[in-house]
Amino acid sequence: MRLVVASGNRGKLAEFTDLLGDSGIEGIAQGELGVEDIEETGLTFVENALLKARHAARLTGLPALADDSGLCVDALGGAPGLYSARYAGGHGDAQANIDKLLDALHGVPDELRSAHFHATIVLLRHAEDPEPLIAQGSWHGRILRARRGTGGFGYDPVFLDPERGRSAAEIDSALKNRLSHRGLALAALRDMLPRL
Repeated sequence: MRLVVASGNRGKLAEFTDLLGDSGIEGIAQGELGVEDIEETGLTFVENALLKARHAARLTGLPALADDSGLCVDALGGAPGLYSARYAGGHGDAQANIDKLLDALHGVPDELRSAHFHATIVLLRHAEDPEPLIAQGSWHGRILRARRGTGGFGYDPVFLDPERGRSAAEIDSALKNRLSHRGLALAALRDMLPRL
């Protein structure tokens, strides 16, 4: 199956390529097909993922895969949540987003710094698909007081996987793809593919 991946985020595209691997699905980045990002006006991860997938499918005529994901911090009432990529104002400025997050958690003790990454992945067979495949995944951990590691992207340097005692940026990509919110959601989606 050939489909358009409704994302311009290089980190996500790399993860999707790795995660799709031997699934028989060939993902093409929407930018390669001249599709630009659509404004994310939904109020939930599901709504935003559907908006992005429908937009890409409508403009390309291909099935579309989209995700919406974010970091939800308990001490901040679930923020940055839907606004994770633009938490500090500019879209995709990971360093500024991390700085704002660490400032917001200044003085919060370690035991109250719990957080989780959430991902919703949507697959549409066509733009008007009334039965999209929707899969979700979460990765629970805690927010560190400072950055650790050089891998990954986004909030990875400050997200601690407590079972391994390492930040997401310190975990090699193959293991991260099995543990991560996006990896879990995509694994669930792969299990649904026979329904297509």
